[in-house]
Amino acid sequence: MHNATIRAGGLSLIVGAIAFMAVFSYLAASFHYPDVLDGSAATVLPALLATGINGRAVWALYAFLPLLFVPAGIGAFQALRQHGEGSMRAATHFASIAAVSMMAGLMRWPSVHWELARAYAGAAPEQRPLFDAVFLGLNRYLGNYIGEFLGEFTLSLFFLLSAMAMLRAGQRWIGSLGVLTAVLGMIGMFRNVTDLVAPAAEVNNYLLPLWMIVFGVRLLRRS
Repeated sequence: MHNATIRAGGLSLIVGAIAFMAVFSYLAASFHYPDVLDGSAATVLPALLATGINGRAVWALYAFLPLLFVPAGIGAFQALRQHGEGSMRAATHFASIAAVSMMAGLMRWPSVHWELARAYAGAAPEQRPLFDAVFLGLNRYLGNYIGEFLGEFTLSLFFLLSAMAMLRAGQRWIGSLGVLTAVLGMIGMFRNVTDLVAPAAEVNNYLLPLWMIVFGVRLLRRS
């Protein structure tokens, strides 16, 4: 049973990394994501609606992908608990918090933002400033604070605690990669506050899926 749990966690990390990259690439090509996030309702909402039903489906898939961190956290706990049971229990909780908060942040696109886009298309000119205020407010609350700050911070804590357990287990290069990924993630989550962290965020965009795949393979071998 333990081996199956660990295996499920490893597969979740690998599948999640590949799926994240695929969805991100699709949205970058069809929606100019993530640069489009800096725009106003007048530019972003029509562009969102123009992606059609396929775009909405991809956003929905993207929103549910973070839930893969739940089995990943459970699998990591089973695999690494002997190298720090207390810290790995905390890591499992952080993985679950990250999953829910990141999902909440992403889910605004195929749900609230989608309905805003439909209403915006038929709104009178004097009504559109209100749409812009609602759109920006949702981005700040669900996107920046919940999805990015809370989600990315707790995800980085999950990775950091798991990587430290690996270091204690003698897995030096894998553990070091995990620590680096976690630290860069904690720095990069401030990218909407200051441009000074942009290089760290850019590196982390490439390092994160690599670490997830390496971490996933490590769990599969442990099972």
